[in-house]
Amino acid sequence: MVFVGGLLGKHLAPSPKLATLPLTALILGTALSTIPAAMLMKRVGRKRGSYVGYVLALLGTFLAMQAALNASFGLFLTGAFLLGANLAFAQQFRFAALESLDDPNDFPTAFSVMMLGGIVSAFLGPEIGLSGKDLLDSPHGYAGSFLLLAGLILISMTVFALFKEPVVSNREGEEPARPVLEIARSPLFFIAILASGVSFGVMSFVMTATPLNMHEICGIDLSSTKRVIQIHIASMFLPSLFGGWLIKRLGIGRVLLAGSVVYGGMMAVGLAGQELMHFLGSLILLGVGWNFLFAGGTALLPKTYRNSERFKAQAFNDFAVFGVQAIASLGAGWFLFEFGWSILVWACLPAVAAVGIAGLWLIRKGE
Repeated sequence: MVFVGGLLGKHLAPSPKLATLPLTALILGTALSTIPAAMLMKRVGRKRGSYVGYVLALLGTFLAMQAALNASFGLFLTGAFLLGANLAFAQQFRFAALESLDDPNDFPTAFSVMMLGGIVSAFLGPEIGLSGKDLLDSPHGYAGSFLLLAGLILISMTVFALFKEPVVSNREGEEPARPVLEIARSPLFFIAILASGVSFGVMSFVMTATPLNMHEICGIDLSSTKRVIQIHIASMFLPSLFGGWLIKRLGIGRVLLAGSVVYGGMMAVGLAGQELMHFLGSLILLGVGWNFLFAGGTALLPKTYRNSERFKAQAFNDFAVFGVQAIASLGAGWFLFEFGWSILVWACLPAVAAVGIAGLWLIRKGE
């Protein structure tokens, strides 16, 4: 969807400024489904709840394929929304991993290992997007891309069948659950949301606009655009090889500070020019910065809630994070065509500075 969404959206949308609306629908689907996904898993368990997400994904791919075949922008938005709703369920996998551990202190390492799977997605996603472009006869292509995506989802469901439901002791009598607004008043909880929100918000803002700017505005060929997106997504997950070690060694505060510095480097490279190497360099740094901030924010989150509060705290966190990402994605296309690439990059500065300050505060607190 990162690779195909804006390119197909440009042909289907009534205005080029709405080209990134499918990606926004994807992220909005994630944001609006985070609370229902968490509450459903609380009621029926992680495994059965996750299969609901898989069904939404398959339905979303079918609708997106039909949208490409029939050149329907509305149908494409609906399919993208359902694919995003599936992502809300998939995001719960990281919390299932935490609950599967005997020692919660091992969570940063386990989370980093989980994120390594994203390296595979970095190449599979854009590859099936391009390979399936002309697989089926459709007005603007890409219908076959969603057919291939459906195949990957079915493979994922087969692998997920091996997952064993984690058993979490119920200590609600010992630890009474607080209202979510009381949890949210904790400075650590706010910083956890800030770090993850900035990681996804800045990444989505820049990444969503990149294929459009490269291919449609700068005239860079589609194959090169695909490679930049692939390398960017790989850079999002490659730091996970040592991410858990970094958090344990340096602490969460220093990792967040490092992430903000890397994001600053992304801005500097992005502002230096609009040639292929500038886009490649800035998106590599964008991926590394995302990893540091998301890993740091996710590692900090379990320190902020009690066992009895985990579902509501996780749901609130994901709703806030993906709500920010939805706004960033929605604004990316409009911002790009209205103000240009340079202003879009400069607009990231306040958020990057805020998370850097939060990292310094955590360092002072010994986190």
